[in-house]
Amino acid sequence: MDWTGEGPDETGIDVAGPSDADSIVFVHGAMFTRKMWLPQTRALSGEYHTVAPDLPGHGTRAGKPFRMEPAIDVLESVVDRHTDGSATLVGLSLGGYAATEYAYRHPDEVDALVLSGSSVNPVNTMELGTRLTGGMSRLLTKPDIGKRAVEKLAARWVRQRDLAPDIEREIIDAGFYPKQFGDAGPDIAGRDFRAALSTYPDSTLILNGENDKLMRRGERDHAAAARDGRVEVLAGAGHICNLHRPETYTDRVRRFVSQTARVR
Repeated sequence: MDWTGEGPDETGIDVAGPSDADSIVFVHGAMFTRKMWLPQTRALSGEYHTVAPDLPGHGTRAGKPFRMEPAIDVLESVVDRHTDGSATLVGLSLGGYAATEYAYRHPDEVDALVLSGSSVNPVNTMELGTRLTGGMSRLLTKPDIGKRAVEKLAARWVRQRDLAPDIEREIIDAGFYPKQFGDAGPDIAGRDFRAALSTYPDSTLILNGENDKLMRRGERDHAAAARDGRVEVLAGAGHICNLHRPETYTDRVRRFVSQTARVR
C-alpha cells in the first residue's frame, strides 16, 4: 500500500512525520480547516506520522456542503492512503462526531480516540437544540454581510491566541466557513453518537476545555458509555481547546497515544 503521501489527489491533506511511525489523524471542527491542527501536527510529527484532511464544506473541499457520508469517505481515503491501515483519530467538535462515526463503522482501523468538544449527544431534547442552532446559523450567514462578519470575528479570535505567527497566518489564510454550522447541524441531529461510541472496543479520551460548559455537561456520560473511556479537562480553555492551550493539548494527546501504544 502506498501511504507516503505521494499521489495525484493530495490537495486538502497535510501529511508529516516518519512514514513508519504510529499514525494520528486529526479531524477539524466546523468553520475551521485542517490548518487548525498545525500546533499539534508540527509538535508531534517528529515522533508520529500525522495526517490532517479538510472535511467537506471546508478549505479545499468547500465546493459542497458538509454531510457525514462524504466526510466518512474522506476519512476512509485518508486511512487507506496515508496510514498502514490504522490510526489514532483526534477530532474536535464536528470532527469529534465524524471520528466517532468512523470508529463505529471501522473499529479495526482506529487505534484509539481523542474527542474534544463533542460530548453532547444530539438526540431527544438535544436533537431539537441542534436543529435550531443549525437553522439560526443558516439565517445569520445566508447574507454575505453576516458571513463576512463571522469570518472577521473568527480571524480576530485566532489572532488573540498564543500562536506562532506563521501558524496564525496559515490558519487565517485557509479561510473560515461559518455556513457549515448550518449545514452540519441538521445532518448530525438525531444521530446517537453515544450509542455508536459504546461499540468501539479500544481506549477513548474525552479531552474538553474547562469553559466549554455545554459539552462538559455530557462528558461523564460520554466517557461512561465508552468501553475504556476517561475524561481530562484543560484549565482555562474553551470549546476550541487545541488552540486555547495548544502546548498542553498536544502534551495530553502525546501521553494518551503513548499509553495506548504500549497497551497495543
